[in-house]
Amino acid sequence: MILWLLEFFKGLGLKVPMAFSYSSTRMVMCALTTLCLTIFLGKPFIRMLYALKMGQPIRNIPVLGDLHAEKKDTPTMGGILMLSSLLIASLLWMDLSSPFSWIVLFVLVMLGVIGGRDDYLKLRDKSSKGMRSKVKFGLQLLTALAAMGLYFYLWPGEKAYYIPFFKSPIWIGGALSFLFSLFVITGSSNAVNLSDGLDALASGLILMVAVVMAIFAFLSNHVAISGYLNILYIPGSGEIAIFLLGMAGACLGFMWYNGHPAQVFMGDVGSLTFGGLLGVCAVLLRRELLLALVGGVFVAEALSVILQVASFKLRGGRRIFLCAPVHHHFEYKGWAETKVVIRFWIVGYLLAMIGLASLRFQ
Repeated sequence: MILWLLEFFKGLGLKVPMAFSYSSTRMVMCALTTLCLTIFLGKPFIRMLYALKMGQPIRNIPVLGDLHAEKKDTPTMGGILMLSSLLIASLLWMDLSSPFSWIVLFVLVMLGVIGGRDDYLKLRDKSSKGMRSKVKFGLQLLTALAAMGLYFYLWPGEKAYYIPFFKSPIWIGGALSFLFSLFVITGSSNAVNLSDGLDALASGLILMVAVVMAIFAFLSNHVAISGYLNILYIPGSGEIAIFLLGMAGACLGFMWYNGHPAQVFMGDVGSLTFGGLLGVCAVLLRRELLLALVGGVFVAEALSVILQVASFKLRGGRRIFLCAPVHHHFEYKGWAETKVVIRFWIVGYLLAMIGLASLRFQ
């Protein structure tokens, strides 16, 4: 919208600051917008959630006990605030004539509705687990299908896949590229959702991953820089960088209230959506394997659940972890919640630095 206003004022013969037409400026402004909106609207939003009795139901494991009884009735669905801030900032600072903008905004709205519906069902009936898993996954898959259908229609042909630290593609896919893209989006969405179990854990990790992906998106937008760094040149990817830094700003602002002890939880409306958005951005940037690297904590969380379920079914009820996802395993081993979160952040930070280092070692 800012770009349209600049063109409008320019058409009137007025002198306009051209700095706002640069993607680098709009990246910073988008992050600041989401950060300020989330922080300043946070208190009244939390009060509204309390008034609506949007208290989070707490998971209880009879054998191991309940470590989070004090969190009962802490309001959830804070992701609505994050998504609203990101939507406003994106409409304001992104180039709305870019197909990249509309793909990510479409996924934001659709996954937000799915996650919000899931949260609402859990809150309406405290004994409910929300939407049936098959229904929720099916809706996620349909959203990914629509987004990737548009992407492959606008940019047809084979897709190259890159692994960090290697300048040449490891694989150039045809029809399988479409299926792999669906796997990345739905897998990322659910992996981040599983990681949202401790105060500020998911929001802190999303922040790191979004910043790294934003840097790659920004560099991929410049033909000279991308050529020098031996990365794929993607015209228009600066809009993805703007969106990703907006995500980072929203997460940083949300951590103001989500840090221990949390005043509000993200809920599925936030974690499900932000995870899916990271997956979509990775596909658009052809950096799916980079996402798996810098988002390695999310991958570990998802694998811990898969292994736990498989072990329980195949080994007669025997478990690998005391509790899954794996962050709860460490809690039941006696780690304080803050220790688990900080150590997972440290691992996430190390992975983010490795991901950035791949720019110069390829």
